[in-house]
Amino acid sequence: MTDQMEKYQLFEQLHLRTGAFVIPNPWDAGSARILAALGYEALATSSAGLAFSIGQQDSAACISREAILQNAQDIVNATNLPVSADLENGFGPDPESCAKTISLAAKAGLVGGSIEDATGDPKNPIFDFNLAVERIAAAVEESRKHPFMLTARAENFLHGKHDLDDTIRRLQAFEKAGADVLYAPGLPDIAAIRTVCASVTRPVNVVMGLSGPTYSVSELEQAGVKRISVGGSFARAALGGLMRAAREVKDHGTFTYAKDALSSSEAEKYIFTPPKN
Repeated sequence: MTDQMEKYQLFEQLHLRTGAFVIPNPWDAGSARILAALGYEALATSSAGLAFSIGQQDSAACISREAILQNAQDIVNATNLPVSADLENGFGPDPESCAKTISLAAKAGLVGGSIEDATGDPKNPIFDFNLAVERIAAAVEESRKHPFMLTARAENFLHGKHDLDDTIRRLQAFEKAGADVLYAPGLPDIAAIRTVCASVTRPVNVVMGLSGPTYSVSELEQAGVKRISVGGSFARAALGGLMRAAREVKDHGTFTYAKDALSSSEAEKYIFTPPKN
């Protein structure tokens, strides 16, 4: 079994090598094993995917830190790949909560994780700039005690604040505070992505598969992106398949969906085969 330091080193090298790479987002151990079998080199958890699978809303108020980390640990144990986690907003407004979350994440075997600057309060959705930076600084300080890459997220565009200048200001401050990877989900177009990448020197993560325009790996690479995630979109794609099958049976009484389903033998090959040593 690959140990945590080896996984961290592999993860770090992915961010240092030339070109962009895709880090898909499984939502459980089974989906993690399928993605590993397909040849992906690293994985990232999806709080949205987990929420869908347990019938909860995707928020720190609805899913506890313990549940997030248990799901992440299940994914860590499912493969030998490096795993980074969606750690919501650190599960607390204060810097100390962010640091504690990073400590627990490293203990769970994760080699990376993201902390966002969203408050969870619809009336005041984004943390004050200074507090947001202090939170990332505390997470960075804790991450340096472990084999752990910290991703700092600026959430403006997911919460109705379409302010690219403020988003870049935040990312630059997070970089100065020591964040290893920078991430602003929901950027409106390739021009904004290119501007963000040109404004910082650390690797930039971009998410594809959400609403809005999509771009190829090569287009994002040319814009300066290093890492591409898919958020909850793989989980939603799986749910889309379930809906199509269920509607066919309910509305038409037919079962042609089974022609496109993964065979039992193929599913078992991926899901019941333990990771290689």
